[in-house]
Amino acid sequence: MSKERFIQFSLHPRRSARRSGGALLVWGLLVVAANLRPSLTGVGPLLDRVQADLELAPAVAGLLSTLPLLAFAVMSPMVPRLAARWGPERLLWGALVVLTLGIAIRWVPAAIGLFAGTVLIGAGVAVGNVLLPSLIKRDFPARVGLLTSAYATVMGAVAAVASGVAVPVSQVAPGGWHTALGCWIVLALAAVVLWLPQVRTSRPASEAIRRHRLPWDSALAWAVTAFMGLQSLGFYVVVTWLPQVFQASGVSAEAAGWLLFVFQAVAVSTSLAVPAALRWARDQRAVAVTSSVVLLVGYLGLLLTPGWALLWSVVLGLGGGACLVLALAFLSLRAQDATVAGALSAMAQSIGYLLAAAGPVIFGLLRTVSAGWQAPIALLCVAAVGQVIVAMMAGRGTVPSADGRVPGRDVDVHGMVP
Repeated sequence: MSKERFIQFSLHPRRSARRSGGALLVWGLLVVAANLRPSLTGVGPLLDRVQADLELAPAVAGLLSTLPLLAFAVMSPMVPRLAARWGPERLLWGALVVLTLGIAIRWVPAAIGLFAGTVLIGAGVAVGNVLLPSLIKRDFPARVGLLTSAYATVMGAVAAVASGVAVPVSQVAPGGWHTALGCWIVLALAAVVLWLPQVRTSRPASEAIRRHRLPWDSALAWAVTAFMGLQSLGFYVVVTWLPQVFQASGVSAEAAGWLLFVFQAVAVSTSLAVPAALRWARDQRAVAVTSSVVLLVGYLGLLLTPGWALLWSVVLGLGGGACLVLALAFLSLRAQDATVAGALSAMAQSIGYLLAAAGPVIFGLLRTVSAGWQAPIALLCVAAVGQVIVAMMAGRGTVPSADGRVPGRDVDVHGMVP
């Protein structure tokens, strides 16, 4: 180390400590994000085996995707209040412990263990879903777009791997599909350990957070909520049922799992490009509408020519990846501060995931009643049309504070205060 660098480091130990702490926080957030999807997306490619082994009807099997979404809907409104009492860092660590416990219980070779563990996983993931946008808004207000894209990319990449390796792992590992679903406990334990330093430095919640209510009277908040719900409905239907849709057109179970991997891998690549696409846009309306239209094209493709499985996996990945990043970014970009971001996140994920929860079950019911995939896929097309409409409203503006204050400065498309 040069003399000048040594003097600079000596004169600014607090600055160096803050940088180290910030880097550790970013890594912690990314590892937490890596745990928010693999325990859910690994189910779809194995669903036919789970159904056969446990003798489940299609609608009951759909509960494996619906139960986490119901947990999201129930838990999300409670998260701001719980974070105010315990601190967001402590609450998030507790959620990771619950997630780990859920994965362990789901490893038990019985239907009760599978469903009970899935509920716990949903509860743990729900807390992470709500807190990550709020923490990013609080600690990195000038990097909202970048960090949202980063954690969505990590989340999507690990989810894609979970889909791709589910069937191969179930074929070679002792315990079959139980092990394929349970192996993600290793990643959950890593997050529990890596987040511990944040627990020791947890900040007490301000009085504003304790008293803040959800923005039920904001039309913009409802538009963001609808966008979150509709894109989530499509995502969870796809990761649950797309492998079986492909198998019905002659694709093998293993190939169908890898096609689901392609869908998510393309989604990850698209999510990396979203921040760059927003640099030239005044707001997010055009990008949100375009991405929703691409999703609609993918659903129409599945409906009309399901044999082109690879093409529709790519198209759905292009639209789905962009819509996911936008839905997550809206939770911060439409909020004037971290308190509003937490409230908006809780509202959007509560109502939004309640809407999304109906998707996999209704999809399975329509498949049973109609004895084909046309009616359920038509449902996705209708949802995509609705998403195009709400995208026009969700891409611009700022949700005001619950006390009626109007922000003096809006947040631009990068999440930076101009």
